[in-house]
Amino acid sequence: MTEEHHAKVRALGWARRMPVAGGVRAGRRWARAHLDALGWTADAPEVADAVVLTVSELITNAHIHARSNADLVLTWDGSCLYVSVHDGSPTPPRPRAAGPDAQSGRGMALVDQLSDDWQVHGDDSGKFVTACFRVPPEAAQ
Repeated sequence: MTEEHHAKVRALGWARRMPVAGGVRAGRRWARAHLDALGWTADAPEVADAVVLTVSELITNAHIHARSNADLVLTWDGSCLYVSVHDGSPTPPRPRAAGPDAQSGRGMALVDQLSDDWQVHGDDSGKFVTACFRVPPEAAQ
């Protein structure tokens, strides 16, 4: 790798395990602190709120549907903030239509609406669900 190419590869990343007990609330606070550090809460509050809601939904899905802890990873590469949650189930999530009286079933539909993109990648111990968020150009530093 040339020195010029090496200088272009820059990313910030953070990771934390969110246990089933108390993990959703802790995950929201943890993500918000990193969004504050990136300046997103002040410069792009709508995107920051969408990230926090997505963190909440993905951790909740890991706890309820996969019945596992959630490994939360945030990675900022300068153009996209990737929110990844790993859980112990190989079954991919899917957006579904929940009826007006349903008490659940809207999580992935919300992630689909809030994020710029999302994907699922399986591995030997479960799957990663990763959503990408971009700040509007006028808010980018």
